[in-house]
Amino acid sequence: QVRLVESGGGSVQTGGSLTLSCAASGNTYRNSRMGWFRQAAGKEREGVASIGSSGSTVYAESVKGRLTISKDNVKNTLYLQMNSLQPEDTAMYYCAALESQWSLVLPSLRSNEYNSWGQGTQVTVSS
Repeated sequence: QVRLVESGGGSVQTGGSLTLSCAASGNTYRNSRMGWFRQAAGKEREGVASIGSSGSTVYAESVKGRLTISKDNVKNTLYLQMNSLQPEDTAMYYCAALESQWSLVLPSLRSNEYNSWGQGTQVTVSS
């Protein structure tokens, strides 16, 4: 079982930046895919960025060019660098991981393709 703990959320003004972190512990050697999801009030959870086992990445169209996902395999930490933040980026952000026996797993923005989730960290962007 993998335990995921997010941090780094907060309140910023439009155009500001934040960096989210997700510390993974437990059977981290089996993490083959990791991702960031967000859920705004009254809306469904959506995938914003994912990184696969080979380091390939995928982003939601709404965040391309503004958000960057990265992973430090030594520290077992996933990051989300968020620049040029907009009020529509306001949401609870969740880290997710897929534990898999497969050596090659592609990134994915589908929430049903992950089996471990963190508790979330709130990001609020004010205009």
